[in-house]
Amino acid sequence: MGNLDAYLQRKTAAVAARHQDWTAKPEAGIVQLSASSRLAPNGGSRPTRMGNHLVISDSAPGLAGDGLGPTAPELLMGALASCLLHTYVIHACLQGVPVDAMEVIISGQIDMKAATAMTGYGNPLIEGLQYEAKIEASSATPEQIEALHAAVDANCPVLNTLRLPNSITRKMA
Repeated sequence: MGNLDAYLQRKTAAVAARHQDWTAKPEAGIVQLSASSRLAPNGGSRPTRMGNHLVISDSAPGLAGDGLGPTAPELLMGALASCLLHTYVIHACLQGVPVDAMEVIISGQIDMKAATAMTGYGNPLIEGLQYEAKIEASSATPEQIEALHAAVDANCPVLNTLRLPNSITRKMA
């Protein structure tokens, strides 16, 4: 499995163990996730808690931020890149694809005029999202790499959340 042998062997064993666990007890495969963000006092940064981790999100100076961390759209794109990459790793292990290195690059654009409620600029959203998956697998066949891409396209949770119809509801405080 290339330069990542030890890690991919551990990952393969972990995925196999989880499959056994979840086959025996399917409800154990459902993971509750949470995130929260608050406005920092005396500034515009947004400490954002995701599970047990804290990330500082901020705006660029042009929107009165201090650039202390990624913007919210960058966090979303980073989450997509990370999830795609993790899904590539999982499916490389499941399919026995020998991988030397992997990288996922996400790009897109946002019209900040729409995001700041200027009229006539459409819906504020990240548009033109695309990703490039760079897979270095010196001993894998082109068919193995294509099967890996297909598996990731079908099984990446964040990709599917963005692609497929889904609802987000606001709870009343």
